Amino acid sequence: VHHGPDAPFYWARGNGWVAAALAEVLQTLPPTHPHYARLMAGYKKMMAGLKAVQAPSGLWHQLLDDPQSFEETSGTGMFTYAMIVGVKHGWLGAEYGDCARRGWIALCGKLDAHSNLTDICVGTNQSKDKQFYLDRPRSTGDLHGQAPVLWCAWALVEK
Repeated sequence: VHHGPDAPFYWARGNGWVAAALAEVLQTLPPTHPHYARLMAGYKKMMAGLKAVQAPSGLWHQLLDDPQSFEETSGTGMFTYAMIVGVKHGWLGAEYGDCARRGWIALCGKLDAHSNLTDICVGTNQSKDKQFYLDRPRSTGDLHGQAPVLWCAWALVEK
């Protein structure tokens, strides 16, 4: 999903909110709901697209389709969470379990000595300028990244 109508870029955290929200909604929406099939199809399509652009490190880039952009952790946390939920509920195959495992391990490697997550993109407005996204500052310990790491941990231990 583009960051906005005038921002034709696949910003990681913006897409992360969609991925996490879909995982949450699909856990609670009854399969008989008239929009369930459409939401599930969109979720699976998004997960396939994310699997295709996951970096070898296990992280996802700040701009999902630009491997020159930095590897960003808040989006990675949200994508990892969405995949953990999908695998645990049987919506996704085992290959997504590998993606989620790689994402989790990479996220753990981005925790500093005080358990603060590093390489979190600061809050970002929309822009028509790609360089705007490439130059976004990185934060450490920001809740936009800390929370998705906790979501992942919870999803991994939840029965």
